[in-house]
Amino acid sequence: MTEPSPGLTSGAVARRLGVAPTTLRSWDRRYGIGPAAHESGRHRRWSPDDIAVLQEMCRLTASGVPPAEAARAARAGAVPAAPPAGEAPAGPDARGPALDDVRRELRGLGRAAVRLDSAAMDELLDSAIARYGLVTAWEEVLAPALHAVGRKWETSEDRYVEVEHLLSWHVSTALRRVGPAGRAGPPEAGTPPVLLACVPHEQHTLPLEALAAGLAELGLPTRMFGAAVPPEALDQAVRRTGPAAVALWAQARSTADHPLARHVADTSWGVRGARSRTAVLLAGPGWAGRTPGPGMLRPTGLREALSLLRGLYAAARDGEGATVVSGGA
Repeated sequence: MTEPSPGLTSGAVARRLGVAPTTLRSWDRRYGIGPAAHESGRHRRWSPDDIAVLQEMCRLTASGVPPAEAARAARAGAVPAAPPAGEAPAGPDARGPALDDVRRELRGLGRAAVRLDSAAMDELLDSAIARYGLVTAWEEVLAPALHAVGRKWETSEDRYVEVEHLLSWHVSTALRRVGPAGRAGPPEAGTPPVLLACVPHEQHTLPLEALAAGLAELGLPTRMFGAAVPPEALDQAVRRTGPAAVALWAQARSTADHPLARHVADTSWGVRGARSRTAVLLAGPGWAGRTPGPGMLRPTGLREALSLLRGLYAAARDGEGATVVSGGA
């Protein structure tokens, strides 16, 4: 007869769930969330059922449920409701509904990412976007979580790379669920799209995806070309679509291609004698340090970029935004 598995140690469970061993001991002492079978004088061993209770406890606390209530529900197999939008958890540390909510969402997302908990990440990302709106969710929850995971990776000798990759994928997926992104067809006559592209050698697309999601939420047609777009491809895209605006993303100064931005701003299309040009948005920190040239704008963040693009799109749609260039090609 095969003996049952002895289970996992507390250290192994902590690594698996992305929590500190001290947290496991605290939960056991305060709320009774511990190994069901624990013999005195021996190392604590967690069975699959014990770990399932812990996973539920992690999920509930990450969603904002107070630990004591989460523990009762995890042990009973029930799922209590998270605090209503805008309502901070009760207790002496509550400092303000909005701030506490945002911090709770951010901590929960980071913990779910470290646990590689895809379901929890999806739930938290969708909840943050629905609760705060896209711009605030991006600025206060999504982007800070990505930065925190990136810093953790940089300071831990290449550990947690898998965490950053998984979180990035889920953030990208959540952004694509905003508005009609991915379902919009070709723009109607007289409604030119906004073109979104990363400069050559630039692989960071998530901020540009957030911009695409914001435009989709506004119902504006976009064409997303993604990472490291070759100059020739970008040139052809501009000439073929006659866009309302072109947003070029550069994460670092080393990738910011100022001659390319100047070329796009100078590119014209249309019939001879009534040719048009488009405005170029220099999006991202890589463009900082130089004054934008004619036909270029440099927004300070997602909110300002959306405002500028909405105005440029309205002007292009109404026939007011196109710059007429006399004469030749």
